[in-house]
Amino acid sequence: MERISTGLEVLLTQRSDLIRNQRIGIITNDGAVDRRFNHLVDLIREVPGARIVRLFAAEHGIRGEAAAGVPIEDGVDPLSGIPIQSIYGPRRWPTDDALADLDSLLFDMPDVGCRYYTRAATMIYCLRAAARNGKRFVVLDRPNPIGGEAIEGPILKPDFESFVGLPGLPIRHGLTLGELARLFNAEENIGADLVVLPAEGWHRPTWFDQTGLPWIMPSPNLPTLDTATVYPGTCLIEGTTLSEGRGTTRPFELIGAPFVDANRLAVALNEQRLPGVHFRPVAFRPVAHKHADAVCGGVQVHVTDRLGFRPVLTGVALLLTLARLWPDDFSWRPAGAGGVAPVDRLAGGTWLREAAAARADAREVAATWHDDEVQFAERRAGILLYD
Repeated sequence: MERISTGLEVLLTQRSDLIRNQRIGIITNDGAVDRRFNHLVDLIREVPGARIVRLFAAEHGIRGEAAAGVPIEDGVDPLSGIPIQSIYGPRRWPTDDALADLDSLLFDMPDVGCRYYTRAATMIYCLRAAARNGKRFVVLDRPNPIGGEAIEGPILKPDFESFVGLPGLPIRHGLTLGELARLFNAEENIGADLVVLPAEGWHRPTWFDQTGLPWIMPSPNLPTLDTATVYPGTCLIEGTTLSEGRGTTRPFELIGAPFVDANRLAVALNEQRLPGVHFRPVAFRPVAHKHADAVCGGVQVHVTDRLGFRPVLTGVALLLTLARLWPDDFSWRPAGAGGVAPVDRLAGGTWLREAAAARADAREVAATWHDDEVQFAERRAGILLYD
């Protein structure tokens, strides 16, 4: 196992010039630690001449204290005493006033390599704000925990951009956040003064458990690498009234509802012989979120070969099978503000609901993504930082 240094460690050991005698704003959370579990804020405060003026809190807060979807309020970090401006609530990026007294912005948060995950949108929104205000934007890069090779899923359709759907991306993009910043800075002509400090020693085929780095939960419902592995597919269940396992110890791995016959579902899914996965019939009782305190029948998604596993294909197969077996009980969550159904925001278009209505085969649906996947591989080639 090669030693891998995150962008944070590279900053401190090789590029401290980027923060010396600088007034800094930091976009971060509790996962921004070095291999000894020291937090970014504490480490930078020890650098002579580096002055942290302000922290910016994205979803879940600076210290990971807030549940999914709960707005963050402005305040003061209780551990460091540094002022916090929320960028997860009425606004999703720093105000011009909050940037006025800064020289540069640092961004360091773990990601999970999936379009839905809000870290990428937070970063791009802040990159745009930095460019508008003439501030340097420094990304302290970290490995993509589920590897940097695989690309899967359709590119988001026009008019479906949202905080869980950046434009031009497939569902599983295979990039690090630093590479995503380079891609958007180039393709959107953002014009930011962007500096990406790569994670030294990381290679695209390397998964997180091969890095030697400590796993810190990226968010409360992504507790393990197993969760991150299935998340690009099973997060689509959030667009339905079924449980995606929130409120259990295996979020996004347990899928079901009170009306589901676990054995029937497991048999129907396993008969499809999807690559790298087995579905085990289970009963589970969420303590919160959908179907709280109700016994749900369903399956646990067991990845048996993570290199062959196709999470988006698997998530689509789950949805199409559930819709076909229980047409009277299966339902989508209704559209909210803006009139877009939650599943359409996640899927990046109406294709998934249309496939369910047509009782389509999951592999036939996945075949329609091929051109998008090839196109994205070509687009990303020029901005890759890792072999």
